Formats: sequence, structure tokens, C-alpha cells
Amino acid sequence: SWSIFEDRILYQLLVFLQPPSRHSFRLELYGGTHLPERCSNIRVVLECTCLREMGNTPCFVHPSKTNETAQHSPLLQNLCTGSYLDVEEIACWVQNLVQTAWEHLPQWQDWQLTVLPSSHSCRLLLSGPSDMQLCAVLVFAVEQGSP
Repeated sequence: SWSIFEDRILYQLLVFLQPPSRHSFRLELYGGTHLPERCSNIRVVLECTCLREMGNTPCFVHPSKTNETAQHSPLLQNLCTGSYLDVEEIACWVQNLVQTAWEHLPQWQDWQLTVLPSSHSCRLLLSGPSDMQLCAVLVFAVEQGSP
């Protein structure tokens, strides 16, 4: 959605997170009655690839013959707390990614990017040569029933 407030245009974008290969997301219910409202109740499940025709792709769940320990998941190590997605880690990761990518865009010299503090979304403020400002809020979501 988008809206205009005086000299600022606000864009709100819903960003659906998709699990990487060999992972799946499981929404956990509160007492079996309703869906969680926060990302902290989205469990990351490692999928076994031992029985699939995956070539030399290591299995995260089971140790291989050459390696006596199971492989480590970068998703679990970087964007999760325990086995659950951590929305603060995701927001920080996206904010850093946007800041790094911004410097490689041709507009970066004409527009100033400011990452606004937020622990549950990614809030960006773009200030250009005119008095107009663009504010983008990226809100993260997981689709129910997604693989």
C-alpha cells in the first residue's frame, strides 16, 4: 500500500519469506486455536535429503560417511534463535543488505538513504534533490501453507 503525508510518500511492502532449499517453515499454533502473530513462532525445519537424488548435496539432518557430524544450516546460524525465525535478526540482515546494495545503484549520488531504527521491519527513508521524501517499510511474512 502507499499513502501521502504532506511532503512524504509512504510505501508499505509485504515481503514473503521463502525457505531455502532443504528447509521448510512451520507455523506453530498457540494452544491449537489460532495462528501466531509474530515471527518468533515460525519454526525452521531441516529436511532430510539422504533419500533424494541430490547429487553431492550434503544432508543437514544426518551425518555423511566422510563427515561424522550433520551439516550446519546458515539460515539457523544467522537468522534464527534456536530453531525459530528471529524477526530482529532478519530486519538487521535486510537493513545491512539494502545499505550495501544502495551504494551500487546509479541513484545513490542524487538520493540519500537513511535506515530508520526498527527491530521488526526494515524502514528506509529516501531524501532526494527536491523536498519530497520517500519512506518504505518492508514488513516480513510467511505464507500459510507454503513449502
